[in-house]
Amino acid sequence: MNEETTSAGSTAPDQPDPLRIELARQRLASEQKLGAGIAAGAGAALLGAAAWAAITVATGYQIGFMAIGIGFLVGWAVRSAGKGVAKTFGIAGAVLALLGCAVGNLLAAVGLVAKQEGIPFFDLLSGLSPEVALELMRATFSPIDLLFYGFAVYEGYRLSFRRLTAEEAKELLG
Repeated sequence: MNEETTSAGSTAPDQPDPLRIELARQRLASEQKLGAGIAAGAGAALLGAAAWAAITVATGYQIGFMAIGIGFLVGWAVRSAGKGVAKTFGIAGAVLALLGCAVGNLLAAVGLVAKQEGIPFFDLLSGLSPEVALELMRATFSPIDLLFYGFAVYEGYRLSFRRLTAEEAKELLG
């Protein structure tokens, strides 16, 4: 018998046991709350979008890195509230991060127009039709936006669910 195995076919104590990892994953999966994760992620996306718009209007510059912040914020919120280990949480985080970025861009554009025209922000926002909102998004779109949206989607996906390590599985199962 060599040092790699302790008995026929079993793994050494320092090697991860796939069965233990799967049992721990199943235990964590029973605690998942997709609805809570989506609700927290949606709130984070709106908070990030509002911050993006406020910073853009205050500085007069659209900072693309805000998209990465939205992706991070959404991913963290989905993971914290949803306690997910399934990739479904990642998909939800990615979609919510993308929506947060789009809403952030729209709110920023509305804020800049409101500032320029001297119209109260909420008056302009409340009178915005879907057609005008779409045209405003088209007019302010830049190809570099796709790069930052991509980063946000990646971060929203990556951070929205927990990847279980062998050490965490050991701690969970004792």
